[in-house]
Amino acid sequence: MTPLSPNRDSELVCLADYEALARERLSLLAYEYVSGGASDEVTLRWNEEAFHKIRLRQKILTDVSNLDTRVTLFGETLPYPIVLAPAAYHRLLHRDGELATARGANAVGATLVVSTMATTSVEEIAAVSSAPLWFQLYVQPDRGFTKSLVQRAEDAGCRVLCVTVDTPVIGTRNREMRLQFALPEGLDRPHLRGLEKHGETTHRPREGEIYSSTLDPSLTWKDIEWLLSWARVPVILKGVSHPDDAEKAIKTGVSGIIVSNHGARNLDTVPATIEVLPAVAERVAGRMPVLMDGGIRRGTDVLKAIALGADAVLIGRPYLYGLAVAGAAGVARVVDILRAEFAMAMALTGTTSVASLNASVLW
Repeated sequence: MTPLSPNRDSELVCLADYEALARERLSLLAYEYVSGGASDEVTLRWNEEAFHKIRLRQKILTDVSNLDTRVTLFGETLPYPIVLAPAAYHRLLHRDGELATARGANAVGATLVVSTMATTSVEEIAAVSSAPLWFQLYVQPDRGFTKSLVQRAEDAGCRVLCVTVDTPVIGTRNREMRLQFALPEGLDRPHLRGLEKHGETTHRPREGEIYSSTLDPSLTWKDIEWLLSWARVPVILKGVSHPDDAEKAIKTGVSGIIVSNHGARNLDTVPATIEVLPAVAERVAGRMPVLMDGGIRRGTDVLKAIALGADAVLIGRPYLYGLAVAGAAGVARVVDILRAEFAMAMALTGTTSVASLNASVLW
């Protein structure tokens, strides 16, 4: 990846700047894969637009000279409530792939969630990581393989198991279909070696089918109970959007949930995650951590999510654009920008700690 010139680097002052430059630098295949959503991409737009409709209330003459952005999740204290969401195929964006992402996370103390669909193994990522790692799991039809994969992640030091529960099949991703998306030669998915059928280089099913060999459409709550019976780390569910499902998650015994619509990549015209978050958080009522992702592009978005009941947020596309632009340095810079904007938003709303942040900051 060509280094940025000092002048060009100084122009990158917000997350949107990184997306614009990434679009210039990436191949059409890579950019369309990362930026695209499902069907007409209505929910993709809503995820961001819904934040714009939430207005903030400024509070004056409050001592904000000492801000505490820390948050405690699953027994660990994070320096700020921003986590790097699981995302596939980092080596599609940068030659060092997930290793560069991990080094960027190290630089800013960010927690990275390693994807089942990573193009680098969890062991290799862990070897260069000093910041916390979590692991995202797509449960495989082969349960024995699934168990061995989870144990690999645990042995590598991943501290939380993040189970994706909203993807029995993938959505209608027209951008990928038009390009006949497949991983370029030389890239593969080391966590799934031995499972691919028909020479698959993606989790998209064969033409005319909806099921993939690496996604399990039979996954149910009983499988979550099975995972909980032997997993050595906290298990959380990614892809919860209905209060009833959140209640069921609590009763099943998971440690937390992530309110998510899969980055608007599966089912189009579902609501934005920030719109469904309040009802989910109200039902949970503090009984377990609630995280959310989808549409976070500004520090004010982080503030709004926490004010509406999230304990932390995850970002995906923004740090991937940072990776594409400048590798590890780009990942670190994107997180730095977002956490600085979040701290500014806290100060301007008279909020001195994440623990004290609530709906009083909303107009």
